[in-house]
Amino acid sequence: MVNNKNVASEFELYTPMLLWLQKYLEDKYKNSEIITVDTHSINLDKALFELGITNNLAVGLDIQIDVLGVVKQNDNSKLFFIEAKKTGLTLRDLGQLWAYCRLINPEEAFLFTSKDLGSLDKILNILKREDLLDFGDGKKIKKMKVGVWNINATAPEQSTIIPKM
Repeated sequence: MVNNKNVASEFELYTPMLLWLQKYLEDKYKNSEIITVDTHSINLDKALFELGITNNLAVGLDIQIDVLGVVKQNDNSKLFFIEAKKTGLTLRDLGQLWAYCRLINPEEAFLFTSKDLGSLDKILNILKREDLLDFGDGKKIKKMKVGVWNINATAPEQSTIIPKM
């Protein structure tokens, strides 16, 4: 197990994950405006509206992303989602993020846990069902990334990330 001790509350994961996402996006999109926000308590459409971003797909949907990343390039905005869990991951957790991804089609989406991969370990590592991570508009298939969040390193444990980054 990556973490000897877990967090008391899922809320403790949001700020470290937000800071990691900020750096990840800054490294990947060097000449763009990067915004990362803790949006666990507000609907996605409201969060985007407050950032001046129009996304008609999100309007009226009851979606709350734990951590939202936005990369602004000219008049284009790319969205990035992180869902945080402090428990072993389940198919339900994956299904929640998958539904969000199918509805909104972010550029990338991450499901991180501070505990372990739970039942997703068997599904993804033993049964090799990485196809369950697929989303996209049909033209371009993207994959959600799943892994264990290393509390001490305040970053995902690279050896646990599926599919490999």
